[in-house]
Amino acid sequence: MIGELYADALAGENAELEYVDGTRSTLETARWFEPIDGDEELLSRCSSPTLDVGSGPGRLTAALTRRGIRALGIDITPRAVALTRRAGGFALLRDVFDDVPGSGRYATALLADGNIGIGGNPEVLLHRVRQLLRPGGTIVAEVAPPGTRSRVDRLRLRRGPLAGEWFGWATVSASDVRRIGLAAGFADADCWTAHGRWLARLH
Repeated sequence: MIGELYADALAGENAELEYVDGTRSTLETARWFEPIDGDEELLSRCSSPTLDVGSGPGRLTAALTRRGIRALGIDITPRAVALTRRAGGFALLRDVFDDVPGSGRYATALLADGNIGIGGNPEVLLHRVRQLLRPGGTIVAEVAPPGTRSRVDRLRLRRGPLAGEWFGWATVSASDVRRIGLAAGFADADCWTAHGRWLARLH
């Protein structure tokens, strides 16, 4: 159900994120289709080849391709993969924890739009992505502002009476990303801000 609701949201249907405490917020998928202020700060730090983890409708995968950067987007939703291809990027239907083509050869892995939260355990995610990188490869990620409480939430997608399965999603503060990166095997992390977004480079 989560995949169906997410796919429908990418097609323009209204959807909400529902937290276990009953709090709800709108899932704003439309913003992922067009460039967002601060994207350049992510794109300019990507080298070929780049893996875009949780690529969604593919705005960043396609933008990298237009720049001549070899890029692969992976997403768990067929509609997202189709949208990425339609936008001019190359994408595959893959979970980051499954087999990923090119494993061990990526120069950069991109975790934009808060995708460092995938799976609800950022240390495990970063360790997995590190396996996909070549020696000396880097992760470029979007994180929460310094001082934000790093946490794991349980949430699900909802549209009216339809609700998906509960899943974990992590929030990682810029204040904590270096510590988490070190635990995942990275030597250091640099953080900076651009257009109100906080970004990190783990290397």
